[in-house]
Amino acid sequence: MDWLTALQTCQERGENAVMVTLATVRGHAPREAGAKMVVGLRETYGSVGGGNLEATAVDRARRMLHTGRAEPELLTLRLTDRAPAEFGRQCCGGEVTLLLEVIQAARPAVAIFGVGHVGFALARILATLDTELHLIDSREVQLAPERLGVLHLAAKAGIHVHHSPIPELALEDLPARTHLLIMTHDHAEDAAILDAALRRQTGFIGLIGSGTKWTRFRQQLSELGHTAATLERVTTPIGIPGTSSKLPEMIAVSVAAQIAALLEARPSAQPVQAVMNLSESPL
Repeated sequence: MDWLTALQTCQERGENAVMVTLATVRGHAPREAGAKMVVGLRETYGSVGGGNLEATAVDRARRMLHTGRAEPELLTLRLTDRAPAEFGRQCCGGEVTLLLEVIQAARPAVAIFGVGHVGFALARILATLDTELHLIDSREVQLAPERLGVLHLAAKAGIHVHHSPIPELALEDLPARTHLLIMTHDHAEDAAILDAALRRQTGFIGLIGSGTKWTRFRQQLSELGHTAATLERVTTPIGIPGTSSKLPEMIAVSVAAQIAALLEARPSAQPVQAVMNLSESPL
């Protein structure tokens, strides 16, 4: 599979990928400059030379994907028999520099857990943004096509509907680092979703509700083994500061503004230089 087809495959799966390019070669190396490989979360396509060289590049690329790192990176590796290697020895005698670039093959994803009054009002706004919008509810009636049909009228988002009697299980179907908005009709559902979300690598985690609700949840989640640092990942109440209205539409506008700011955020794109022997840790 060529690299372009590989990127299309990752996009169809809703996954970002890392393009690894053999940028420069000095001395002897298994592949020529310009060789490319695409690294996804589960598979790799193409080759930049095999062995320890390639395994190190794959390991570094997947760390970038798991941490959400977006900056390109230059990785220089020395192919010498004098350096012990983590993934097997290569002693070609040369030195190579790899360029690792995260390719945003997937649009950012937002998931609304609970499509009640607030969730539905929020979905109507987020559907107009360039994102993948996931709607999850344990109540099938809330996801009826005749109710959600209005979302498609001016939609830029890809809209994905998940009827899940156990809503936290839907987390397994979401792309990595999806922004989560938890606002179901049932506090027990909210707590279960939050517990599962905190055990995953997600993006923003927002919880609707009062300070009293969060105090109770903090205690429950602490008893389940979540640390204070982990609980800091939760934003509650959600929405931009200064909004006090309890009208669903007003709450929805406030939360949508908060999410829009996250979607617009763009990290620096300056490449980071890393020089190491093949024996050294990728990070």
